[in-house]
Amino acid sequence: MNTSLLSPRVAIVTGAGRGLGRAMALGLADAGYGVIATAAREGGEIAGLADSSGGRIVPEIADVTNEEDCGNVVATALSRFGRLDILVNNAGRGMKYVSERFLTEPTRFWETSPEDWRLVIDANVNGPFLMARAAAPLMIRAGWGRIVNISMNHETMRRRGFSPYGPSKAALESETIIWAQDLAGTGVTVNALLPGGATLTGMIPDGVPDAIRATLLKPEIMVPPLMWLVSDAADGVTGKRFVAARWREAAPADAMEGAGWG
Repeated sequence: MNTSLLSPRVAIVTGAGRGLGRAMALGLADAGYGVIATAAREGGEIAGLADSSGGRIVPEIADVTNEEDCGNVVATALSRFGRLDILVNNAGRGMKYVSERFLTEPTRFWETSPEDWRLVIDANVNGPFLMARAAAPLMIRAGWGRIVNISMNHETMRRRGFSPYGPSKAALESETIIWAQDLAGTGVTVNALLPGGATLTGMIPDGVPDAIRATLLKPEIMVPPLMWLVSDAADGVTGKRFVAARWREAAPADAMEGAGWG
């Protein structure tokens, strides 16, 4: 173990190469956390994150749909930082993997190929499970931990033409509620965090007009509520969903909802 890199608390952020994941990884590192930043393919992007972090961000290529990769990411946290406290399940695939025209020409569910359906479900439902399964035992033994699942608006889950992305995020919120109950009394919490509106990330197709891009939320909107969720101030808050666009540091409850369909 490299003791020179020991950190007070350590986080894994999946899908950290760009968008929400990149913003959250940088926010955690800027606050002094050790961060394992993963990406399935964008090695250069996460390497750039590490170069600018003074050793607080460790890049790792890992596919969250691969059980062995998930175990390796957790092992890296232990070997580089000596502990693991936080898991941010951000990696996922959006509707552009079904169609680049999904915003203007919705794809009906029977027009979606089984291969594309499985691709999105595997990343958005199975990936968070595999990562949480690998990380939770360490947190339970430590008596403290945070699992933050990155979700989206309920309206988008129900939106016409948004299969399988909508169903995948509905499943992730179900995972959030069930895991929070499973972990009750362990000191480990599970919550969902979402931007609260369309956000400028890699899930937005390249052809979207500049006028629309200008209205999108910035990925950095996620950082303030995330920092609260991973702090001691959020002890005991579990099974909830937080909307970043509603966040006020003085009143965290304003951004909080019960997870699920309520």
